Amino acid sequence: MGNIAEMEPVTLVLVCKRPAPGVGKQRLAARLGSEMTFQIASALLACAVEDACDWPGPVVIAPADVQDNDWARTLSQPITSPVQVIPQMAGNLGQRLNALDQTLRVQGLRQLVFIGSDSPGLTETDYTATRNALQHADVVVIPARDGGVVLMANRRAWPELSALPWSSDRLGVALTEACCLAGHSVQTEGQGYDVDEVEDFVQLIASLAQDRRPARRALLELAKRIVSSKIVDNA
Repeated sequence: MGNIAEMEPVTLVLVCKRPAPGVGKQRLAARLGSEMTFQIASALLACAVEDACDWPGPVVIAPADVQDNDWARTLSQPITSPVQVIPQMAGNLGQRLNALDQTLRVQGLRQLVFIGSDSPGLTETDYTATRNALQHADVVVIPARDGGVVLMANRRAWPELSALPWSSDRLGVALTEACCLAGHSVQTEGQGYDVDEVEDFVQLIASLAQDRRPARRALLELAKRIVSSKIVDNA
């Protein structure tokens, strides 16, 4: 059975929202304005798509709105692996993840790696460790330093996620507890960060300084411009 599990495809699921001025990242928008925040969201999404292009298996792009399906298909154009576009259902993030998980499992996909579009620090090392851990753990989580998560992977269906404290510093602990209560084994891999606050760009500059991936280089230059503008110092 171990050899069969190793041959199963591991699917990357990119859960994303179409960037637009005034949409999302409101904490950044309050400090930087809607146009700059739109540029940041677009640059962050480009990093996630970059990861999807390098993914050695099936990819799912899950836009927040069914009306963005055509837009999501344009994101898939540079991806050489098989790609599906599956829009998210209505509800909070937990409900949407549960619905996506169920839809993919009906298709026979069992090993799933869920990422968002605001964790550019994820590397191939992180993804390889996740794929390897999924061969013996039911759930793999890469926690964020702020208490959230930057990646959550599973080979058994997620338990009910709707009641979890999404967008809070308790999410990582609550997700682990919910999975353990459901009888799932959980493995934690490393630690990451997401970009929600202006101060996060200081960490981003340090973590991407040696990263040669093109989308990361573009994001790094944008982050340097933001920090050099003294917005961080004067906040």
